[in-house]
Amino acid sequence: MATLYIPVASPWGGKLDLGPSVGLTAAILGILVAAAIIIRLTHVFVRGIVRALLNRENVEGTAHELTAAEIKKRQDTIETLVVNVVRFFVVVIAALMVLETAFSLDVGPAIAGLGIIGIAVGLGTQSLVRDYLNGALVLIENQYSIGDVVKIAGVSGKVEDFTLRRTTLRDQDGALHTVPNGLIMVATNLTREWARVNEDVRVVYGTDIEKATAVVDHVGRQLASESDWGPRILEAPRVERVSQLGEFGVTLKVLGTVRASEQWAVSGELRKRILAAFAENAIEMPQPQRIVLAGSKAPGGGPRAKTE
Repeated sequence: MATLYIPVASPWGGKLDLGPSVGLTAAILGILVAAAIIIRLTHVFVRGIVRALLNRENVEGTAHELTAAEIKKRQDTIETLVVNVVRFFVVVIAALMVLETAFSLDVGPAIAGLGIIGIAVGLGTQSLVRDYLNGALVLIENQYSIGDVVKIAGVSGKVEDFTLRRTTLRDQDGALHTVPNGLIMVATNLTREWARVNEDVRVVYGTDIEKATAVVDHVGRQLASESDWGPRILEAPRVERVSQLGEFGVTLKVLGTVRASEQWAVSGELRKRILAAFAENAIEMPQPQRIVLAGSKAPGGGPRAKTE
């Protein structure tokens, strides 16, 4: 590198040679300005990519369910993650270049040492890196969000909190589960847009199947027509088919479509009303048979059996 020498008059006479210091300062400022420009361009570039991905997900995926504030929050979170990673590497490289320029240090051994440290840290924190990457994908793809009921990593519950590193679930027993995002291989969202009422209703052999079907369908239509339950139901529950001829009776498959997170409440109300309707229409449901051996002996000498 050519060095700029600038002679400056000294108040004590003679001249001061400021050439090396001015050139060094210019070189350091050039490194710092280049680093700042790279970080700024990275921010703009990442913002454009993240915005394009979220817009595509909004059109083709499930992000259309999110409000503008939620989409903005997701965008800011992903931008911050990527920009911070790039900023870290740019600052480290710029610092090494400044040390080499200002103090004529040989940064080769330092870079080699940093490489070894980086490998060791990478091996030790690879699960942490996986957590953050999986968390970013969950955000981009909108697999689930706070308030959804999900099954992840063998745990199910309502999402109470979500960060790039972990997801916090509350199950029906009130237990709080913290799941690292890196453990999520399959995410099952039970409350996305709509849900199914999926019930198996059994009746004894000899039952008029057409009558039982009509009773169940009537219960479903009546439930969907009520002001309290109608807004929750998208498609009235009805008998879809005879799903099984089992040991104890005939199984009717009852299906319906409800709004997300309403399947449990609607299913419970439907079961209660089907029981009452079957009792009213003399439709019998199978019950397990028990044989009780009484203490007194039967005429043949064995214990007396009683069926319940």
